[in-house]
Amino acid sequence: MRAVIVTEPGGPEALTVVDLPDPEPAPGEVVVRVVATAVNRADTLQRQGFYPPPPGASDVLGLECSGTIAAVGEAVTEWQVGDKVCALLAGGGYAELVAVPAGQVMPVPEGVTLVEAAAIPEVACTVWSNVFMVAGLQPGEKFLVHGGAGGIGTFAIQLASAMSSKVFTTAGSAEKLAICAELGADVTINYREESFLDVMKEAGGADVILDNMGAKYLTDNVKALATEGRLVIIGMQGGAKGELDIARLLSKRGAVIATSLRARPTEEKSAICGSVVEHIWPLIEDGQVRPVVHTTLPLDRIAEAHQLMEDSGHVGKILVTP
Repeated sequence: MRAVIVTEPGGPEALTVVDLPDPEPAPGEVVVRVVATAVNRADTLQRQGFYPPPPGASDVLGLECSGTIAAVGEAVTEWQVGDKVCALLAGGGYAELVAVPAGQVMPVPEGVTLVEAAAIPEVACTVWSNVFMVAGLQPGEKFLVHGGAGGIGTFAIQLASAMSSKVFTTAGSAEKLAICAELGADVTINYREESFLDVMKEAGGADVILDNMGAKYLTDNVKALATEGRLVIIGMQGGAKGELDIARLLSKRGAVIATSLRARPTEEKSAICGSVVEHIWPLIEDGQVRPVVHTTLPLDRIAEAHQLMEDSGHVGKILVTP
């Protein structure tokens, strides 16, 4: 099969398309014939040598895919060859075939094309597990998501809006903010021109903040929390080490939660996928939430796809088809 590997850490040019042996399903696994995969920020970090795959995971990049079941391993009864699916992966998505635990495989929602379905697993599982399962965002609460025009942001805005929360988001241009508003954001903040902290203070603070910046925003995020607010950190684009004002956090009875999805045990990821299908698939199927796709490129243009991600000019997901 054709697949993408990194010969040595570096820029997008370090991505190489090679021929690898076809994977075989272990007990409890299926093999998916990939129709599409998606580029995530974690992929660019892995390419640079900063985010190695967890033990036992494929060295091939790619954290999600859509396609059809090509083979079924022992003890798998819920899937059959030919089923159309999408899947959450620990790696291996940038390939023609990928082996994945059966519990991390999900049916394609009705009304979504098989290619579009590749834009859903990572963002749906990330947003649902962090914002709702961990932070417990409730209807009527104020929710702030940084980077509203990205893959996580566009999905988080729609889902929180569908759950009747008041949605605040940041983005770096009027065009991106307009798209965020169209997706359901109640308040949009141009981070190049105004302070999200000032906006949230005027609003009475955020009950839940979803942050991918890490250290850079830590101080202002804590200040922006409402009483009993929850800050969920899922990325380190703005640095890994920051100073936490514990006194301020105590005064708000607040919480700072740092989570990751990729390295969780298969059982936990399978439970998240099951919960996503139960709670989010109906919202997708009735049109309240939809995948947002910026562009779709062939596998041979994977370096271009990574450059698009790093330039941060995209809105939604960047898909790749093998």
